[in-house]
Amino acid sequence: MCSTRGAPRQAALNGVQKACAAGGARYVRPHKDRRPRRRRAQPGRHMAKITYIEHDGAEHVLDVKPGLTVMEGAVKNNVPGIDADCGGACACATCHVYVDEAWTDRTGTASAMEESMLDFAEGVQPNSRLSCQIKVTEALDGLIVRMPESQH
Repeated sequence: MCSTRGAPRQAALNGVQKACAAGGARYVRPHKDRRPRRRRAQPGRHMAKITYIEHDGAEHVLDVKPGLTVMEGAVKNNVPGIDADCGGACACATCHVYVDEAWTDRTGTASAMEESMLDFAEGVQPNSRLSCQIKVTEALDGLIVRMPESQH
């Protein structure tokens, strides 16, 4: 950081300091609060491993950060078969998935809004969910979801 107050010091200067000195400015060290802070990993938090299975059987096993949705994990990792046209606002049914029977209790039940959006999806089954409405937690480590043949 350069300051135009005062003359430059004649001490040993680094590259940034030399550039300031050349312009007739004085080098001022940035305040320590202006330095970027590192984010530390939170103890006990790990990624949940989620298996996305396409209609043709192709599997995508991904580590998804807790706090994201199952849909966000798919979109961020370019998993084909989850279109997410509304971006996760529960305003379409293009993130429709079939939750594996062993996981239906742990993913919770569909809200009234989700149920009304599922009316627009093709091939709805009792284990159908909108992946934008399934929040990833450590308890969902190992979750398996299958995609329908078409989202439109």
